[in-house]
Parts: sequence; structure tokens; C-alpha cells
Amino acid sequence: MIARTSRSLRPLAAVLTGTLLLAGCGARIQDGTASVRKVTVNRCGEQVEYTTPARAVVYEAGSADKLFALGLTEHVHGYVMPPANPPVEESPWAAEYAEVEFLSDDLLNRELVVDARADFVVAGWRSGFSDQRGITPAILDGLKIQSFMHAESCFNYPGHPERVTPFEGLYTDLERLGRIFGVEDRARALVAGYRERVEAVRARAPKGDPVPVFLYDSGTDKPFTAGAQVPPNDIIRFSGGRNVFAGLDARWSEVTWEAVVEARPEVIVILDYGDKPAREKIAFLKEFPATSALPAVVHDRFYVLDYNEGISGPRNIDGLEGFAAYLRDLER
Repeated sequence: MIARTSRSLRPLAAVLTGTLLLAGCGARIQDGTASVRKVTVNRCGEQVEYTTPARAVVYEAGSADKLFALGLTEHVHGYVMPPANPPVEESPWAAEYAEVEFLSDDLLNRELVVDARADFVVAGWRSGFSDQRGITPAILDGLKIQSFMHAESCFNYPGHPERVTPFEGLYTDLERLGRIFGVEDRARALVAGYRERVEAVRARAPKGDPVPVFLYDSGTDKPFTAGAQVPPNDIIRFSGGRNVFAGLDARWSEVTWEAVVEARPEVIVILDYGDKPAREKIAFLKEFPATSALPAVVHDRFYVLDYNEGISGPRNIDGLEGFAAYLRDLER
């Protein structure tokens, strides 16, 4: 469904892109002086002035998908995709990925962005941008390279925190990107469509006590899971479940096996990505003494969530619809 939305917007995108590129390149002449389109948009609680980007670099599929869903492929120079991400050929936007440049399968870094002559970088705080690796919005500001952070990742951004629920973060990003690129109407229409799909899921959610759900990302000594600040928390709760670690005011977090056992999840969501296949995680949970007697394991209630349905991006809606259908089937 998302792929059709994206492709149906492409003819309109081509027309608008030409207009935006002219404005972004200072082609509009007033009194003999070139002018550029500028707009002020919130970036993790900080008001930032943007000019229309023409050479964006995006980190991971969530960032790329947001621009592709808005019909902005012509503004994307290239993408950085770590190996954990599923192949882009499997994406609803495979055709769009094929039109832009694959820059690296490494983590985002300053040298790569500079070498790519980027004028705009999209990533998350501590998910792409990093103090330790020397690539932050502040550093890019000093290099005159614009940057944009996923609102979902901003709740602990130093100096300018911003707190939104994960799905609201997705909508916020699309609306802000729509303003930056001058495609506000397109962004509003896209968000409205996503909200309708979410509400349709919530209306059909199972009644009664929410099903306790544990998301297993990785880890054997200690499990890595989803806290309240990442999309799977909303996917679980909108579907009629209860994330057993929703009380963690965090994004992705390490917990203990003792806490998992105490929570007694009836369903386990497996986050599936390249170097840690879901089948191996399921096999571990079935064999590991601490988890082998959990209700979800005993009754073989595992749901595999694609990596790109679990990180902030348009595919969150697909992940929601898929998991909600799974929970409804359990009632039958």
C-alpha cells in the first residue's frame, strides 16, 4: 500500500521538484538579486533555518523511506546502509533506491558526508549522529551542512530535548520534512492516510486485558529490547498488546532475563535483521532454560517484525497492521 502511495506521487514530485530546485539554487530573480527559499523548522526543540536541500544523504532505511514516501527522490544524493538492514531490493521503494547512490555500509561519519558534498543529512540522535564518532548536528552546522533528526530520537538530545510518542514522531518528521522541501500538502495527505490506517487498527483491537508482549532484539547474557521511546511500543499497544517493558523511559535498552521471566509474556516479537536472523533467536529462546517455560515459548507464539518496520519510518504502519492481524488471529 505504501509503495503505491509513493509511486502515485512521483509525477507530481517531478513537477514540484523542478520548482524547488530552481528556488533552492537561487534561480528566482528579484530586482536583479538571486533569492533562495528559506524556512524555519524545529530540530529536536531547536529552531533551525533551512534552505531547500538538493543533495541529501540519508542514514538507514527509515530516513530514506521518509523522503521517498514524500516523493523527494530527486533531492536524495545517496544513502548509508549498515549491514544489519534488510536488502533495499526488498523495500517498497526499491525503484527509488536504485535511482540514488549507495555510499557506504558503515556507520555514518563526517568524512563520508563531506566527500559526498551533502547539503542535508537525515539520521537519528545516537542512531547515525554521535558525539563519540564526531558527527553531530552542531558539527555539521559548523561545516554549513544542514541536518535533520528523527523526532522519535530526540527525547534525550543534549540541550534541546523533545518528547513525542514514536508514531507521533513519524508524523512530525513527515510534516517537518514537508515544510523544508516545500511539499506541505503532500506531507499532510500522507500523514492523514497513515493516521486513518492506525485508527482502523485500533478500532479492531482485541477487547479485554492487553496481551503481555516482549520484544526480543538480541542478546544472550542479557536481552536487548524496546522501551517506551521506539515504534514497537506503539505497534504493540495500538494492536491491543502491552509491551512488558513500556515502563522503560528509553529507546532500545538492555534488561535482565529475570525481568523477562517475571513479566511472563504471552507473545514474543522477534526483531529480524541481517546479521541476527529471526530463526536463530527463536531457537535460542526455546533452548535457553530461563525462557523455555515462558507462555509465549510454550505455545510457540512468535511474531517476526522486520527491522524497517521497527525503526522510525513509514513502514511502521505496515508493521502495526501485520502484528495487529496476528493478535486478532490469536483470539479465534
